Amino acid sequence: MRLALVVERFEPGAGGVENAAFSIARGLARAGDRVVVLARRGAASALPGVEFQRLAVPSAWQPLRVLAFSRAAARAARRGGYDLVYSLARTEHQDVYRAGAGSHLDYLERRYAGAALRLRRLSPRHAALLTLERRALGGATRVVECRSEMVRAELARRHGLPASRSVCLPGGVDLEAFHPARRAAEGAALRRALGAGAEPVWLFAGSGFARKGLDVALRALAAGGPRAARLWVAGADPPDPWRRLARRLGVEERVRFLGFRRDLPALCAAADALVLPTRYDAFANVCLEAAAAGLPVATSRANGAAELLLGCGPAPLEPEDASGFAAALDALSERTARERWGEAARAVAERHGWDTHVAALRALFARVRAERDAAGAPAA
Repeated sequence: MRLALVVERFEPGAGGVENAAFSIARGLARAGDRVVVLARRGAASALPGVEFQRLAVPSAWQPLRVLAFSRAAARAARRGGYDLVYSLARTEHQDVYRAGAGSHLDYLERRYAGAALRLRRLSPRHAALLTLERRALGGATRVVECRSEMVRAELARRHGLPASRSVCLPGGVDLEAFHPARRAAEGAALRRALGAGAEPVWLFAGSGFARKGLDVALRALAAGGPRAARLWVAGADPPDPWRRLARRLGVEERVRFLGFRRDLPALCAAADALVLPTRYDAFANVCLEAAAAGLPVATSRANGAAELLLGCGPAPLEPEDASGFAAALDALSERTARERWGEAARAVAERHGWDTHVAALRALFARVRAERDAAGAPAA
């Protein structure tokens, strides 16, 4: 097929959506499809079979930016005459929409309450995102790719999305970059470089510390697990407010803020478990990446990835359950339990490599195109 792949930024290494867009574009091209990436930011692709087209949209003020990007992507998709349009962004003109961020209203309700929730629903930023979400989910023939059954149920409840127009496809992972074999050399070297010895090291990875539940992770560290255990925090957020919380909890010396990192495979190779008490994640791909590296995962029920990783760590918990996560750290302190869970995690991840994910996407695209053609509907 000749495919349009829509994403705001085509910049591998910049974040989860950007990494996924790059891996999917590369996989589709390797399988023989012609891919045109429609994005507002990025660089000309060096991938054979992948073309990059920059869309000119304002970069300031997010409400204007996302609405303008949706319109520009629609115009480019209509002009391009593509066999199928696949969007990883909230846009209003595509055949398959990847709802990678889940339900925005569910996210807001899990993060805020009362007056704070009402104000955010009325803010231009969130109003624009909610409007685009409704438009992205509309259309009688459009199919929505949900990364978890949690999100599929949310979109059905919030927007009346019928089961016939949704499909659940968990994320993909690079099984070579994230591999248990990296622990012996690369992982050990990074532990030495970051001043860790034989004590357990818990990894918290992901920007947006408040949503990802860093406060809960810090409280759990103060209450559970070996007293020498450390927490490594990787993400772009300013660390000072979180350092103050760690100081109040008496764990400041056991927490290391690493900033934004591009060496997540090495961090996973060096850590002993991933701890992510997220308040909302459609599917936190870092959980699948950690699993591929052979790490047990302790996460919340508000994370769609928890569905995939049952039995690969302590049971998923409510996001605010700091005492429950402290007990999870107690369980993770046992090496034999970590090894057992880590082996189970790798076995799950091996079923979700990027090649497998792209094959599932191509089958979905072929089905959507065939159904659309049979119905006599125009291309997106």
